[in-house]
Amino acid sequence: MHYVLRITYYASRYTLIGLFLAASPAFSAAFPFEEARPLYVGARALGMGNAFTAVADDATAGFWNPAGLIQWQGVKLFGVNKFHDRLEYGFDPKGIGYAYRGYGLFWGNKIALGVESGTPDFNYYSFAHQIHPYIAVGASLKFKRKHPSDYYQFFGHSPAYDFALLVKPRSNLKFGLLAGHLSHQRGIRWLTLGAAYHWENLLFAVDLIVPRGPLNDTGLYYGIEWKAHRFIRVRSGRSDRWWTLGLGFDWQWVRIDYARIYERDFASDFISAELRF
Repeated sequence: MHYVLRITYYASRYTLIGLFLAASPAFSAAFPFEEARPLYVGARALGMGNAFTAVADDATAGFWNPAGLIQWQGVKLFGVNKFHDRLEYGFDPKGIGYAYRGYGLFWGNKIALGVESGTPDFNYYSFAHQIHPYIAVGASLKFKRKHPSDYYQFFGHSPAYDFALLVKPRSNLKFGLLAGHLSHQRGIRWLTLGAAYHWENLLFAVDLIVPRGPLNDTGLYYGIEWKAHRFIRVRSGRSDRWWTLGLGFDWQWVRIDYARIYERDFASDFISAELRF
């Protein structure tokens, strides 16, 4: 087992480096962000180029990789706000996660305003379980809500689902997998493969999106987080075609993150807060 883990470690390490070197603007994902990949959920993930499937260690894990919910003990809750230039679109997700002894639960709401498809409004309900010291599994149920509505919809309509996996063969190396399904579609719609490598004060992450069905575009997302100080994090990345920057402050039970993404003809700024109990 020891030799298998070592082989896996070195192979994955050079695979991760190779993906970074191969990254280029030639990749272009065709998924609408309000339905498929949870882009813009969490300023920390956004600052790292939306490469978060193998990281998924904060309160946004229910969106990115529900298997990651088992990576802490207790309660985490978060809220995100696109606070600058909401003329193009608004995006304000929120959620809460709870983990205890290898089990995790999550609820989250993802709502976008001003996008071409109207007002997509989704509820996520996620579950995670650690089945092995190195392996955790997770799943999410997603429901679309009518917006605006005169009453709160606990679930909604057009159910869809995600399946997730998190593998941690070494303390500084993780792999993530998210298999996503969209409403009104049969079977898994896309796969997200992620890797994260922690080296001293640096965290490297990369996500590769592999669509299934009529969509044949592949998306590559990669980023880096630098622990510049005990409380300060600096981030940068590339979210498919767009460069991102980020800054975070992490102290005791609270974390505040800021991120900017340079999109076509404009830039968008996000701020998020996470509380831990």
